[in-house]
Amino acid sequence: MKLKLYLNRDSGFSMVELMVVLVIIGILVLLALPRLEPMVTKAKETEAKLMLKQVYTLEKSYKYEHDVYSASLADIGFEQDSLVTQGGRARYKISIVSADANTFLAEATAVVDFNGNGRFNVWTVDQTGDIVQKVPD
Repeated sequence: MKLKLYLNRDSGFSMVELMVVLVIIGILVLLALPRLEPMVTKAKETEAKLMLKQVYTLEKSYKYEHDVYSASLADIGFEQDSLVTQGGRARYKISIVSADANTFLAEATAVVDFNGNGRFNVWTVDQTGDIVQKVPD
């Protein structure tokens, strides 16, 4: 008879059991977070590299057509996405630092401090296509 009563009882978890599981999961996340932060920053840096690669390609095309590199993003056809600080998605502001007949230098400057250390990440690309981190975050 006792066995029958036990089988008829609604099965499930108590509130205390659920809370214990949630606390354990929270502790595990807090322990893993510092180890994952560099990977998150590295993934965000990929945005700068991709945009600078696009600027490099557009500058090379412009050079073939006009025999000079352009100092204007609009002239080469690059459209900057809205920045995160302005409600957009882009974490880097792209600019052309210098351009002449033989060289150009474009820069991607972070508008967000990824790790909170007060330094903003900066990447550059030149006419050789080398993408270099100028200021690490």
